[in-house]
Amino acid sequence: MVLSTALAWGCSSAEEKTGQESQEVLGDVFNKLIQLDTVKIEDVRNEILLTGKITYDENHLVRISSISGGIVESMKVELGDHVKKGQILAVIRSIETAEYSNQYTTAKSNFEIAKKNSELSGEMYHNGLVSEKDYLTAQQELVKANSELQRIKEILSIYGDETAKRYTVKSPIDGIVVERNATQDMVFRTEDGQNALFTVADLRFVWAVGNVTETDIPDVQPGYLAKITTVSYPDKVYDGTISRIMNVIDSTSKVMKVRIELSNPDYLLKPEMFANITVYYNEGKKTMACIPSESIIFDKNRYYVMVFKSKGHFETREVDVYHPVGGKTYIQSGLKQGEFIVCKNALVVYNALNS
Repeated sequence: MVLSTALAWGCSSAEEKTGQESQEVLGDVFNKLIQLDTVKIEDVRNEILLTGKITYDENHLVRISSISGGIVESMKVELGDHVKKGQILAVIRSIETAEYSNQYTTAKSNFEIAKKNSELSGEMYHNGLVSEKDYLTAQQELVKANSELQRIKEILSIYGDETAKRYTVKSPIDGIVVERNATQDMVFRTEDGQNALFTVADLRFVWAVGNVTETDIPDVQPGYLAKITTVSYPDKVYDGTISRIMNVIDSTSKVMKVRIELSNPDYLLKPEMFANITVYYNEGKKTMACIPSESIIFDKNRYYVMVFKSKGHFETREVDVYHPVGGKTYIQSGLKQGEFIVCKNALVVYNALNS
């Protein structure tokens, strides 16, 4: 728990010896400048700095192809456009779609004829005007005509419309058009194996992919905390955890890839951005005293902290620093759990007592 303290003024001179408690009383001028924090014992963490880049989240990316060849009759979107699920991206004039549409018209007509024949045959059979065989034959023709109609309707539902002679390419998700390979009046065939006409990505979700050198591989595991910054937004930190480790080493770069899933609601992170990735890991079962890094004072090639003893009284104490990580510093010796140290404007107090 961070504490604030009211201090009394009256500083003349303080002894510079490490470990010597100051008897000087500081005044109200420091009342709002100084904050205290407690020394905690925590698992020792370390960090690995990785280079990497922002990429698409493949779980929120769709490559959209046409199931029908033809001519692109009209384009409805441009690269970078936001689209909604079901929104039309392009309209294709397709021979296949036109053929199935004609088949639908024929099948629907045959079904109506078979239905009337079945109804008429039923009346005549009950009046003894036709045989049971003729009646059953009419029923079978109706079943057959209905089956064919439903088959064509099912095919056309895949194309998007059971009556249109055009095929509409639609987005299956909300997202941004990040790739567009279709152009107005372009002719294509599905059997040509062309690239997807469109790629739509939901950029509210992205991946940061980091490069791990061989020496750092033992210290990287799924679930480890990671912090990501970019060149474009160096002061904005994105938090995530390692979700996947690619257990192969690239033959050219000699690095292993790790993936961190990130939330990107403001769309600031864009695929192919360079990323600085800091991965944090525990150093086995080692524990040490831990304090905010801003509490540390470096002077005369030594490290000091200002220990709060009582109201207006502080001790300048030398400490043995292990290493700083993520805004915290681990102390090998010099502090005990539960002691209060100045964590804000410690240098002001230090200068007042040791000048």
